[in-house]
Amino acid sequence: MPKYPILASPLKLGSLTLKNRVLMASLTRNRGSPGGVPNDLMALYYKQRSTAGLILSEGTFIEEIGGEWINAPGIYSPAQIKGWKKVTSTVHEAGSLIFCQLWHIGRVAHPLHQAGRPNVAPSAIRAEGGKFRLLAGEPGYVTPVPIEDPQVYVETYRRAARLAKEAGFDGVEIHAANGYFPHQFIEANSNKRTDKWGGSIENRSRFVLEIVKASIAEWGDSKRVGIKLSPAGGYNDMGDDDHLAREEYSYLIQELDKLDIGYIQLSQGFPSPRANKLVVLDEFRPLIKNALVFNNTGLDAETAEKQLNGQGVQGGAIHGAVFGRLFISNPNLPELLQSDGPFKDSDYTTYYTVGENPVKGYTDY
Repeated sequence: MPKYPILASPLKLGSLTLKNRVLMASLTRNRGSPGGVPNDLMALYYKQRSTAGLILSEGTFIEEIGGEWINAPGIYSPAQIKGWKKVTSTVHEAGSLIFCQLWHIGRVAHPLHQAGRPNVAPSAIRAEGGKFRLLAGEPGYVTPVPIEDPQVYVETYRRAARLAKEAGFDGVEIHAANGYFPHQFIEANSNKRTDKWGGSIENRSRFVLEIVKASIAEWGDSKRVGIKLSPAGGYNDMGDDDHLAREEYSYLIQELDKLDIGYIQLSQGFPSPRANKLVVLDEFRPLIKNALVFNNTGLDAETAEKQLNGQGVQGGAIHGAVFGRLFISNPNLPELLQSDGPFKDSDYTTYYTVGENPVKGYTDY
C-alpha cells in the first residue's frame, strides 16, 4: 500500500480520470523554437513528466506578446498548433493528461519586445518594479495603454481555447494570477475603469467570467476549463488589502463555481511586502461547492496527503496537490513522494536561460 494513498489515488475531473493527484504546475522554461513554436525537446520534457496525474502546461501566450521570456510558446499560429500536437500526443501516449495554461501578461509586457506595440491593461497604471534583462539598460515596467474594448480580448481568449482543443489538449486553464492580464482586471489597484469592466467588484470580475464562459463555449464542456487565482497578490505589484481582496475573490470564486468549471487552482502567491495577509486556502476553500480544488502552496507529500484528507483545511478537503520546482529535477516525482525522496536539486540558472545547450537543466535530470 502506498505511504500516501490518497495522493496516489485516481481523480475524476468530469469525463477525465487522472491516474493520481500529483499535478505538475505551469513552469516557464523558455525552450520553444523561434516564433514561440513547441519543439521535439519540449515534447520529451513533457513526456518525462507524464508521471503526473495532470500536467498544467507552461504559460502559453494567446497572442504575440513582449514578455521577457522570448522563447515561451504560444497558441495563436499554425506552426504553434502543429508543435503542440507533438507534445499532447506524446503526453497521451505516456498515459497522462495535459491542460493548456492560457497566458497574457498585459501591463507587464514591454513594447520593445513586441516591435514597438504598446503593452495593454485595463487602465494606464504602471506596475512598480520589473527588469527586462534582454533590453539595453534592463528597464522596468512601463505605463500601459488602456484597452478600448475588452470584449476584443475576450474573443482572443475564445480563439486560444479553440486552438488548444485543436492542438490536442485535454482542457485549458485561465491564468488569472500573479499579476497577469486577467488579474489586472480583478483588483482595484490596477483597474480604474468607469465602464462595465471596472468600478464595482461585479464589474471588475466581468472580464474573467467572460473569458471563462467563452472557453466553456469552445470546449462544449465546463469541466474542461480551470482557472488559477492568487488572491493574496505579492507579485508584479498586485495585492489589494485584506478586506477588499476578501470581498473581490469571494464574489468571483462563487460566480466561477456557479459555472461548474473543472477546477479552481488556489495559489498563496509570493511572500512580499506587497502581498496582503490572507491565508488563501482557508479563506476561499469553504466557498467552492462544485469545482475541484487544487492547492499550489509549497506542498510536501505529508501536507498534501493531510489536505487531501481534509486535515488542516477550512471548509473541506482539496482534490489535487500542485507541485512545481520539484518536477523540474524529479520527473518521477509521484513515485519519489511516496518514499519522501531523495529528491534531486534543480539548477536555478537553467530555469529560463538556455545558453548553448538547451538540454542542460531541462531533460537531463
